[in-house]
Amino acid sequence: MHEDGIGLGEVWLVGAGPGDPDLLTRKAERLLRAASVVFYDALVGEGVLALIPDHVRKVPVGKRSGRHSKDQGTIDALLVEAALAGERVVRLKGGDPSMFGRSMEEVAALAEIGVRAHICPGVTAASAAAASAGISLSLRGLARRVQFVTAHARAGEPLDLDWAQLAHPACTTAFYMGRSAASDISRELIAHGLDPKTPVLIACDVSLASERCLRTRLDLLPLAVRSVAENKPTLILVGEAVRQNDAAGIAQIAAQAHR
Repeated sequence: MHEDGIGLGEVWLVGAGPGDPDLLTRKAERLLRAASVVFYDALVGEGVLALIPDHVRKVPVGKRSGRHSKDQGTIDALLVEAALAGERVVRLKGGDPSMFGRSMEEVAALAEIGVRAHICPGVTAASAAAASAGISLSLRGLARRVQFVTAHARAGEPLDLDWAQLAHPACTTAFYMGRSAASDISRELIAHGLDPKTPVLIACDVSLASERCLRTRLDLLPLAVRSVAENKPTLILVGEAVRQNDAAGIAQIAAQAHR
């Protein structure tokens, strides 16, 4: 084991959080400084990358919707090659590696050569967006369940989700990569019984100086997304818990929760 936390030939999948380097865990920062090579995604914030020492080799393997610089098989092969070469490897992923980060594919590829990958969690975008908006994802009496969904589908394929479950009124649903699916989300949730006036939060560039958050309602979601999201990574939060944005709303929620 390396004195700073990574052994030769060892691999860590590290969560970079939503972008703000201050939201990086202390463990993640220590692992970045101990690495000999860091393979990083396109969604990793510049402030986080700036924490990597100059002597550490940095390899972009960024994947963003519609712009894949490396396919998953190539990324797996790069990790395997670096581990076999005895490098101290960090695979830096935006958000949390275990939240829609395809981490298990990389873990499996390394396991085939006898390398056990370790995982360092990160703050996921839904938590950071809720914090920025001053709301809670869960709320007694209104939102007893939180659902995390990826709204990304392959080109030309429909968004195949259990809309009946997602339309439950007593939960908060976080749609990751939701910009291009906003019309489907609005139409299907309403068709499956969710009130068109259900509050929605659209969040782009969560935790960064360029962050933009827009509150709207479910039936207006497609129009609202076009006005705020542009080509940025977009998170969409749907549910009554999103209504916690003013004193009157908070008082009403508190009264309902204590019934």
